[in-house]
Amino acid sequence: MKKLPEVDVSFENLYGLLIAPIKSKLLLTGIELKVFNQLSEPRSAEAMAEAIGSHPENTRLFLDGLAASDLVVKKNGMYQNTPVTQTFLVEGSLTYLGEFLPFQLQWHKPVLDNLSTLVKDGPPPPPEMGAESEEVWAQMANTIAQYEKSWPAQNLAKIIGEFPEFPSFRKMLDLGGGPGLIGMAIVAAHPSMKGVIFDRPAIVGVAEEFIREYEMEDRMTVTGGDYLQDFIGEGYDLILASATLNFVKDDLDSFLTKIYDALNPGGVFITLSDGLTHERTKPEIMVISWLSMALTGMDMGFDQGFIADYMLRVGFKSVRSRTLNTPMGPMDFDIGRKEKMLDSSKTEKKEG
Repeated sequence: MKKLPEVDVSFENLYGLLIAPIKSKLLLTGIELKVFNQLSEPRSAEAMAEAIGSHPENTRLFLDGLAASDLVVKKNGMYQNTPVTQTFLVEGSLTYLGEFLPFQLQWHKPVLDNLSTLVKDGPPPPPEMGAESEEVWAQMANTIAQYEKSWPAQNLAKIIGEFPEFPSFRKMLDLGGGPGLIGMAIVAAHPSMKGVIFDRPAIVGVAEEFIREYEMEDRMTVTGGDYLQDFIGEGYDLILASATLNFVKDDLDSFLTKIYDALNPGGVFITLSDGLTHERTKPEIMVISWLSMALTGMDMGFDQGFIADYMLRVGFKSVRSRTLNTPMGPMDFDIGRKEKMLDSSKTEKKEG
């Protein structure tokens, strides 16, 4: 008699992966229908259907799906936001992410729509970048601003503000700073330091709007250009490169030398970046996030310690690294310190 197979493992994870896109769709539909705007206070499914003009029974089923996904809570037939959705998905909140999250999904569409083709045929030809790309960059800067307000700006300002050198800083550069909110928060935490945001012209145009909004015209300026090719300035006591060195991965040696030369003696360079481990298979959130770009021919992810090693190679006196747990995954936080004063013996050797 044929026996059934003995099974000592579960396929629970496989089934969980199968239904994961439904949870994503529930989230995106909730944003689209502005459901979370209505749930700051408990409401019934009937009241929600009336508020958003939807089918009553399917609205109840939809809200139950949100509750099952821990996006809302249901108690005594009433639905209400969780602390997370109340903080990040209610329009008008300073930490609203309702445009940032759908925009992020666009980066993953090549994998979602064409994964088998990409695996079989390889990367497609690179797209032509027309004049409209500047509008795309500006849109991206505005959506990234939502993310910067939701965690990085406040937290990085607090961490960097505790550096022993921080009180002596006079000038900082937020390199590839996007909308500039991180650099602005760091400058605002200092009594007198001034800052420069360097990014593409369309992006720093958005940064200028935020500088005016936060009334920091006397402390912040912008420089538009291509930091891969253009002069980035000099005389900085602090340079920050947050999630931007991936674009110079293939020329990191010379680019970090450029950063080193732009720092004053005793200056500090800080970079926040992905750090892949376990033969580039972990952290899961980072590997999956980078997969779309990698499959389309732009594998820009960093192995853990890669940037720190290059910082030492180009002359930084010391490099300290730690892991920051961010909402978008664990990231490497590398701190390079430039020598305060050139050693006289080194100077003599150079002159000789």
